[in-house]
Amino acid sequence: MIRLVPDWLLYIVVIAVVVFVLFRVDQRHDAPEALPDQPQAGSFLPPPSQYDPAVLVEVGPIASGMGSAFAISPEGWWLTARHVVDGCGAVGLVVSRGQAVRVLDVKRAEFADIALLRTESAPVSMSLNTSERRFQIGQRAFHVGFPQGQPGEAYSRLVGRETLVARGRYALEEPVLVWAELGRTSGLRGSLAGISGGPALAANGQVIGITIAESARRGRIYTAAPSSILRLLRVEQITATGSPGEQLTPDNYGQVSDDMRRNLAVAQVVCVAGHDTPGT
Repeated sequence: MIRLVPDWLLYIVVIAVVVFVLFRVDQRHDAPEALPDQPQAGSFLPPPSQYDPAVLVEVGPIASGMGSAFAISPEGWWLTARHVVDGCGAVGLVVSRGQAVRVLDVKRAEFADIALLRTESAPVSMSLNTSERRFQIGQRAFHVGFPQGQPGEAYSRLVGRETLVARGRYALEEPVLVWAELGRTSGLRGSLAGISGGPALAANGQVIGITIAESARRGRIYTAAPSSILRLLRVEQITATGSPGEQLTPDNYGQVSDDMRRNLAVAQVVCVAGHDTPGT
């Protein structure tokens, strides 16, 4: 049974006032205008190259905040974005209103904006697809999580690759996938901050990336490459054993995303600054 921790971990659900904006390319108050939805996929995604365009992001200082995570094995392993949990004194996953489970271990990648979290168990785990060379330009992704601290999601189409250059609290360069935002569920306006660490899913319900940054002005969403996820799992000798979820379409992805949050395949991450940082 997952052990619950007291509400001390949730005092930042005062996050009704604190929006998680640690890792953004730029800011704009309104969501971009929806792009035409062109269902046909194009050529296969090329491998990373030194000639890929670079996008610079600033990693803000350590602060309490919230993000998203998703389960990848019944043994209690979850994936999230590194900047969501980096430097936190304590990390928890919200499991119901007013209750959270404490994260027992945090394993951060040094080469990408991704991290692993460990709890005692996970109710439902998600399937990964790391064969990114089979990805096609124009294919769809559905981004699920807790933007602005509330349940929400967006969908997009694959544009290509870029190199994400992070500076600030830590520095790294990594290949990322770039997606053009096509739409959002009703009522979600402005920043997607807080969706960081949530899964990017293909139409077949498999995870094909981790959402890590946005450029609202350009209408772009950035996800960690599947190759980076695979590398971290190999380094930590962890096997992802989840199952594909329900098929997703632009018509049903809001309802399917709600189901993922309800069964805790996708959960909200709480970072509390200070104290001793768990994990490596």
